[in-house]
Amino acid sequence: MSGHELIFFIGFLSLIFVVLAIDLGIFNRKSHEVSFKEATIWTVVWTILSLCIYLFIGAYGDMIHSVDSFSRLQDINQLHGHGLNLNPTLDLDANLSVYRKALSLEFLTGYLIEYALSVDNIFVIIMIFMSFSVPKAYYHRVLFWGILGAIIMRFIFIFLSAALIQRFEWIMWIFGALLIFTGIKMYIDKDKEEKINVSKHPVVRLASKYFAVHPHFVKDHFFTHIDGKRMITPLLLVVFVVEFSDVLFAVDSVPAIFSVTKDPYIVFASNICAILGLRSLFFLISNVMNLFHYLKIGLAVLLTFIGVKMLLGILHIHIATGPSLLAVVGILGISILASVIFPQKETKEE
Repeated sequence: MSGHELIFFIGFLSLIFVVLAIDLGIFNRKSHEVSFKEATIWTVVWTILSLCIYLFIGAYGDMIHSVDSFSRLQDINQLHGHGLNLNPTLDLDANLSVYRKALSLEFLTGYLIEYALSVDNIFVIIMIFMSFSVPKAYYHRVLFWGILGAIIMRFIFIFLSAALIQRFEWIMWIFGALLIFTGIKMYIDKDKEEKINVSKHPVVRLASKYFAVHPHFVKDHFFTHIDGKRMITPLLLVVFVVEFSDVLFAVDSVPAIFSVTKDPYIVFASNICAILGLRSLFFLISNVMNLFHYLKIGLAVLLTFIGVKMLLGILHIHIATGPSLLAVVGILGISILASVIFPQKETKEE
């Protein structure tokens, strides 16, 4: 990690943690049920923050890797698989303009892919909350601490994956095949009703083995003392389970962004920006998830498309970032529009 890369990384994380501190320390000091209005405001805030980062990369993206010469730009272009047609006859500024535009577009595409796939993770989180009978007032607290853990896990996963990809290119075959398999499986299981058995969940069993677990919620606390004995509450178990589900989710979503760019800093930034918006998105659409019944099919098609794109890239058949971005927006737009035009019929059981 060079000096410029370290500065970008520290600056990005500092910005994120400052906004999170404001979120928790000022606006959500007390646990409460998040309203639709509040969720909408925070969704707009996180979206604007992501767009600001997109604009920053579009204006100063070359500073991330300290690109100060044409040869350095060529090396970065090849290392991170941008596939840019650089022109040595033009001056450096002209080539850097092309590079910055490509980098910002990669960030935006990765952000939209991760944000879209986060919708599927919302289904899982809803099931977790319902299975543990978590009061709605505690949802925000669980998601906040779950996201802090997700930032750490994504950092490890993304930069480890980037290092492995640079050393062993054949890993891209595994990522591509995994995405196609997941997309097909998601389509096959689109109507399958998933349930979580709390007592038999591996995370719950593991935590119960090493910690004393209190059987009831104690307000919004993660720990409690009973007869002088320190115990964890079910709310902390929920955080563990949500974190575990995010790790499983990252196995699909992180490789999906690597299909767009192999630059770990762009993958990390787009990934984290989308995750941060997941909380407000959860509260915004959790009550209307049933209205978008074709969205799961859209996500299945999206994963399959990304997997195919990744495999084609290995065969040196590249689909540019611009058309990829249009494909992502088109797939999601069609699935949402189809859900509105052809609403799901309610059954007697429902």
